[in-house]
Amino acid sequence: MAGEELRYSKDHLWVKVEDGVARLGITEHAQRELGEVVFVELPVPKRTYARDEVVGSIESVKTTNDLFCPVAGEVVEINTLVRDTPDTVNTDPLGQGWLFRVRLSDPAQVQELMDLKAYTEFTHG
Repeated sequence: MAGEELRYSKDHLWVKVEDGVARLGITEHAQRELGEVVFVELPVPKRTYARDEVVGSIESVKTTNDLFCPVAGEVVEINTLVRDTPDTVNTDPLGQGWLFRVRLSDPAQVQELMDLKAYTEFTHG
């Protein structure tokens, strides 16, 4: 099942770790709830953020929501495709629609996030 290798935050971001670097994006559930994404403010590259710190925002035709970083670390890359073509978040939220990558300060924080089963229960009550 897609998404089983991911971890999920209560703020509807997914996290996938590869070699100590986490790739993050919004979940399929979040993009459906938001509707058409029209603007994404991404974090500042080379800046270190604390867990749960606001790192940017995502704006849709319905609403604007803050993006909270679910893990602490230094932003090593932002997805310029999403910055330039925000609706990529809607068409491919788990693939090309990823938002940014973070070099983890504390890899153990990832294990504190929800797995797919827990996230599904969280979103579907």
